[in-house]
Amino acid sequence: MARNVTEEPDITIVSDKGQIVIPASLRNKLDIKPRSKLFVYNANDIIILKKMSLPDVKKEMQNIWNEVDKKIMKYGELSEEDIQMEIEKHRVEKKRKVKEIKKTTRSL
Repeated sequence: MARNVTEEPDITIVSDKGQIVIPASLRNKLDIKPRSKLFVYNANDIIILKKMSLPDVKKEMQNIWNEVDKKIMKYGELSEEDIQMEIEKHRVEKKRKVKEIKKTTRSL
């Protein structure tokens, strides 16, 4: 049995659609809002719900832009020509790899 249970258990009812209501006190305590994502586990005859922690995409994008700004400060901005050259290098490398894979699979 769970050892860290700090609250009295509550009773909820399963609807015809298989839905349950999580008591408001738990939703508030765990900051569960509409559209929150939960993991659902089965442990013998116990159903465990665990709130998922999703990454803060806005914060991650800001970190990426900060890294881009650092690179620009260090190396300068890329020109349109530089970008096109990098794209062409990537395409050439990709074609080379595809040819290599085709050559390898023919010899099998």
